[in-house]
Amino acid sequence: MTAIRSYQLTFRSAFAPFTALAAACALAACTVGPDYHGAPAVAPEAAGAATFVRTPAQGVTPTRAPSQWWLAFNDPQLNALIAAAFEHNPDLRAAQARLRESRAQLQTQRAAQMPKVSATVAAPRMREPSLSAFSQSDGSSSSSSGGGGPLQFYTAGFDASWEIDLFGGTRRAVEAASDEADAVQADLADAQVSLAAEVAQAYIDLRDEQQRLLIAQRTAELQQQSLTLTEQRRAGGTAADVDVERLTTQVENTRSTITPLASQVETSLDQLAVLTGKAPGALDAELATPQALPVLPASVPVSDPATMFAQRPDIRAAERRLASSNAQIGEHVADFLPKLTLFGDLGFTAADPGHLLRKNNFSWVGVPYLQWNLFDFGRTLGAVHGAEASRDEAEARYEKAVLAALQDANGALSRYGYQREHLVTLQKVQDSAQRSAVLMRQRYRAGTSTLVDLLDTQRAEFLAQQDVISGQAELLKDFISIQKSLGLGWHSNAS
Repeated sequence: MTAIRSYQLTFRSAFAPFTALAAACALAACTVGPDYHGAPAVAPEAAGAATFVRTPAQGVTPTRAPSQWWLAFNDPQLNALIAAAFEHNPDLRAAQARLRESRAQLQTQRAAQMPKVSATVAAPRMREPSLSAFSQSDGSSSSSSGGGGPLQFYTAGFDASWEIDLFGGTRRAVEAASDEADAVQADLADAQVSLAAEVAQAYIDLRDEQQRLLIAQRTAELQQQSLTLTEQRRAGGTAADVDVERLTTQVENTRSTITPLASQVETSLDQLAVLTGKAPGALDAELATPQALPVLPASVPVSDPATMFAQRPDIRAAERRLASSNAQIGEHVADFLPKLTLFGDLGFTAADPGHLLRKNNFSWVGVPYLQWNLFDFGRTLGAVHGAEASRDEAEARYEKAVLAALQDANGALSRYGYQREHLVTLQKVQDSAQRSAVLMRQRYRAGTSTLVDLLDTQRAEFLAQQDVISGQAELLKDFISIQKSLGLGWHSNAS
């Protein structure tokens, strides 16, 4: 170790010219290619507006919504399902793996800026050949023999190489990799947004189907009771066969709606199980008991378009990929220019391992290596043009992402506003159908109305109840669509 320390000054002095050259290059370094100045303005009139074009007049509050919007439903089972999906969903785990991969690639690009150093230790053993006889020009020959025993020596040292980033090609590569890693992280956040909405919508579907199935089963039971009483009356001669057939038809029609609803319930249960990373049927015991639909918040908080642009992960991902493709142009432009690499080696060589670290056994070498690919017959130019085309494509994709986000938000808000009005109408229809059914049953028992009239009012009441449940479910799903369109539901610490 003393011998090594004694050569530190010698080694530094030997490489001083090359170190100075590298420092001068670094000070004078430039970064070729276009600098990124941000994404282009898309729909500036919409971005600067205080509200969305399709914001309904009622039921909406102009304020920023919380990221975990599902907590507004106050439904512990829904909260647990979304938490389980975030932890176990295979698609989300795949997105997390892609993020780790992109970060590893960024680490590789950053490491390319640093020198490469390797250590070697060897103990070669060889034997010198004997001298062969050589013919003389007069036909005589002379020969000599030689060669001793095997030759053994030992060597240890370090090799280093460092490509100086004169024109910023490596820096552009790091910039591109960093932007791509940011884009992949936004992809993960976007996957969380979609997953939360998908779980919530599947949960609403389940509760909707369960409630409509309950209504169908209860209605079928009441109709069966009416059919049994009518059959008894027919046996007593106070009811006709046609009354029995009419009631039988109604009972069977109601029962015909039970089978598909039961099938839909099982489908929704399986969908929720898979979304949470479980096998179909795993959630039956937990969710098979019918529950009411979650209660919709009195008002929906809706931010402005500019806030939506900032928080939607798909827009951020598109913007980061635009930045990455812009940096890749400079990465290829740098191939037009010279590349400077510094090579160095220091080591010790001795015939005796005990003398390996002695001063007179030390050697070093330093080589600056300049390479310039002057004639590539358009390969570099083609790569630059390809990178520019990729940048233009990324810019178009960014514009599409912004416009699609505006369409999503305005469409969801429009549907929500109209569905609120539609649900009010459905509830009025249900109230009227219930009153009609009560009055008609009273008249039928009093003998002032026919069985046909009673069956019509009962059928209308059943359909009105089904329609209200479906309308409530659609309104809840429209609320979920608004949250998804605003880009809510992701965690900033996603990794």
